Amino acid sequence: MLFLFLKVDKGLEDKANGVQLMKPMPELDQLLAKAKAKDVFGTKMRSVIWEANEQGIRDVVAQQILFAQQIINAGLVPIIEPEVSIDSPEKAQAEIILNRELMSQLDNLHPSHYVMLKLTLPEQPNLYADTISHPNVIRVVALSGGFPLMKACEKLSENDGIIASFSRVLTDDLYADQPQNEFDAALAETIEPIYQASRT
Repeated sequence: MLFLFLKVDKGLEDKANGVQLMKPMPELDQLLAKAKAKDVFGTKMRSVIWEANEQGIRDVVAQQILFAQQIINAGLVPIIEPEVSIDSPEKAQAEIILNRELMSQLDNLHPSHYVMLKLTLPEQPNLYADTISHPNVIRVVALSGGFPLMKACEKLSENDGIIASFSRVLTDDLYADQPQNEFDAALAETIEPIYQASRT
């Protein structure tokens, strides 16, 4: 079965409080109505966390949940993506704060409202175990975030119940005008370790 997802965010605001919130989406309702009419299953929207700033991370999660409610009300499933930068010197602490804020906000969702989460692979293995098992969470997927392929796969294999949703690392060995056989071989070579790491 094919599930279609639509990226709905309009990009990022300038950094404030150690994070980048999403820009306003004043036409979101109209976009969601069109997506629903085209049998789109869900949406994707991305924020970025650079520092372990409690207020900034709280604002990121609150904004993501606010838009998620709007998306749910339109009959779609939102992917909430508060990416923690792998270049942040405060990555581990930022992830602890993020996990706490996610759990707090998820607990406020109606029991019939469901979301997916797309998260940076954490420094502490299985940090998001409670988030994964939360009754309002359909699935938690991991972004590669700029990690090299094998590092991303190593970290993915350390986290039970998370599967890959890699994009950046997936295209590392692909390029325009690449012969079809080379393209297919490079893609297969990349997908295999991702698949194996997702089986944990």
